[in-house]
Amino acid sequence: MKQIFILSCVALLIFGCAEKKKETTSEPEATEAVVDTLPSKEKKRTMEPIAIKIDGSYFKATGTEPFWGLKLFGDKVELQTMEDTITTPPSEAIKAQDGNIKMFRMQTEATQLDVIISHKECTNAMSGEVFPYTVTVSYKSTGGDETKVYEGCGAYITDYRLHDIWVLEKMNGNAVSKEEFGGRDLPNLEININNNRFSGYSGCNRMTGGIFYEEDVLRFTQVATTQMACPNMDKESTFLTALNGSTQYKVENNRLYLSNGSEENILIFKKWD
Repeated sequence: MKQIFILSCVALLIFGCAEKKKETTSEPEATEAVVDTLPSKEKKRTMEPIAIKIDGSYFKATGTEPFWGLKLFGDKVELQTMEDTITTPPSEAIKAQDGNIKMFRMQTEATQLDVIISHKECTNAMSGEVFPYTVTVSYKSTGGDETKVYEGCGAYITDYRLHDIWVLEKMNGNAVSKEEFGGRDLPNLEININNNRFSGYSGCNRMTGGIFYEEDVLRFTQVATTQMACPNMDKESTFLTALNGSTQYKVENNRLYLSNGSEENILIFKKWD
């Protein structure tokens, strides 16, 4: 009888400890979080381009066997080989009609230099790094017979001035207000040139996507949004249509101007302070 009593006490003690543990480890009730549509000021202060060497060039290419490097600037073209560095004035691009292919032909008293840039994926033979463009470079001394040809990979250098947070100021020539977008924040973009991505707020929904950049060309690609319903959805729709249709940009006076080729400044953003 004494043993039964002792076993009963032990069982009650174990059961009580188990119940207490269950109470202390239960998850707290979920609470609704309010998320601002603009990044914090602390985040803006730390939003700096990383791993990007800014030297003024807008396109860079490299190749191996032998090693060579090419840079396109607004005012010059620079080719570095194992033997020499060749610098020429720039030229207008000759564009193919049936694809994203550009050819630059530079002629000086000393050198004839041709550069062909094709929007075709390219893998560096040594590092294995994948680039979006295949590049062919050929040059020879003016009046000479020997033409040297180099093949490699390249990429455009996204304009560092885009790397910021932008808040919509005007749409189709008219100033915008929060009330037009349901009384919350104005549409805004956070562009990251380190991975050519953007995120932001379209007036009702959150949005995200990629950016396609070439010299003087800026397109917002694969734009995806959440599916919230809000008042005045037509304004958000107009904004997203303009954003998807923009192809050209300009940065002046702390503002980002987007155009679509036929209409200028369809969207104007102000840099967020």
